[in-house]
Amino acid sequence: MEFGTGVSLAAYFVLMVGIGLYGFRESTSDSSGYLLGGRKLGPAVTSLSAGASDMSGWMLLGLPGAMYVSGLSASWIALGLLIGAFANYLLVAPKLRVYTERANDAITIPDFFEKRFEDHSRLLRVVSSIVIVVFFTLYTSSGVVAGGKLFESAFGLSYYVGLFGTAGVVVLYTLLGGFMAVSMTDFVQGVIMFIALIMVPFVALTGAGGFDGVSATLSGVNPDLLNLFSGMTLIGIISAMSWGLGYFGQPHIIVRFMAIRSVKDVGAARNIGMSWMLVTLIGALSTGLIGLAFVTQRGIPLDDPETIFIVLASDLLFNPYIGGFLLAAILAAIMSTISSQLLVSSSSLTEDFYKIFLRRKAGQKELVMVGRICVLAVAMVAIALAWNPDSNVLTLVSNAWAGFGAAFGPVVLLSLYWKKMTRWGALAGMIAGSVTVLLWIYVFQLSGTLYEIVPGFIACFTTIVLVSLISPGPKTSVEETHDAVDAELGAR
Repeated sequence: MEFGTGVSLAAYFVLMVGIGLYGFRESTSDSSGYLLGGRKLGPAVTSLSAGASDMSGWMLLGLPGAMYVSGLSASWIALGLLIGAFANYLLVAPKLRVYTERANDAITIPDFFEKRFEDHSRLLRVVSSIVIVVFFTLYTSSGVVAGGKLFESAFGLSYYVGLFGTAGVVVLYTLLGGFMAVSMTDFVQGVIMFIALIMVPFVALTGAGGFDGVSATLSGVNPDLLNLFSGMTLIGIISAMSWGLGYFGQPHIIVRFMAIRSVKDVGAARNIGMSWMLVTLIGALSTGLIGLAFVTQRGIPLDDPETIFIVLASDLLFNPYIGGFLLAAILAAIMSTISSQLLVSSSSLTEDFYKIFLRRKAGQKELVMVGRICVLAVAMVAIALAWNPDSNVLTLVSNAWAGFGAAFGPVVLLSLYWKKMTRWGALAGMIAGSVTVLLWIYVFQLSGTLYEIVPGFIACFTTIVLVSLISPGPKTSVEETHDAVDAELGAR
């Protein structure tokens, strides 16, 4: 690793830990502060935190790599995500912010499900918590693996140095500062990603001879690279765009809506968040296509298309100090998602297991301490799962987006908009969505035909409606709370 690159990365790590210390001072006196930031996030922090925790390394590695291989036809997934994120801000954000406060100040998604339906059996809380903890522990391990491989491929360091370096810094600032630190570091990481995804394709475009040079080179490689419909069928387009359905059920994203300072700030957060997402997605897509032209012109061999951003961020185009900053953008994408997943898992373990089943009368300081212990415990399990860089955990995690989207998405939407939905409908739908996704992947093996979130989402939605119609209706108090939420939003 060059000295300049090392300086830039060290400065990035110091900044992240410094924010964690600030969060420790500001918002960890009670569990609501540690796990939800006291519901006082501003719109800019909310939107960039949601965006950064959403995209992970996929934004700088996976999407450019897909564009490098397939050309413009890989952009259908990005379009689906853009539409899904916008719908999430419109449909979920305002109502969830009001409803979680009205529902006895629910501070986790399982907590919201239980209080929304007044489910005294605790089944909804337990089932949803298990789904969150299991999938997010696996999800976290994939991020740690990505960090280890980045250190290995980009910096020439040991995989295990990257493993502990990435996990160690994330755990430190998450453990210290809780939700506020995670959200503020996500904001900074979102800014770094934004700058990097403008700089890299712009400088590479100049180096590749501008638009004419890139177009001529790509046409020589494969004329279909610039065809949006190349190799795509109608089912293929639906499958790619259906990634957007996943947003409604991602706990680490929608928890930001619960923490925003006021429902009045949702509009500003939406405008900032969607602008950020549009620019960064275009930057990521451009990096893949322009990068292909750049390395083709120079005869640079590239064994792994997903490393095209790393290649362009190297000393081919930038000095080591700027290159270190740009490589920190990949770490930012990886770490922002890991920290969010750690905190959501910790929230479920603390609020949905420890507080409910072990220590119902636990004080606030005790709950904060347990939350920190849970962050460390989940991280240690994730590191253990990531110890083998070829672990098949990554195969499982690649389906987590579909699993969360199908299990929670329709439950969240219908719980916000359908007063007659019952707790049995919610529970049955959650199970139906999860099982359908697993069957589609591992039994029917149809993932290559249609993305599993589509049948899973349909199964969950349909099951919720049917079971709610045949099961005993919700309590009067449940319907009254629903009406009160509608009235509060209608009065704004």
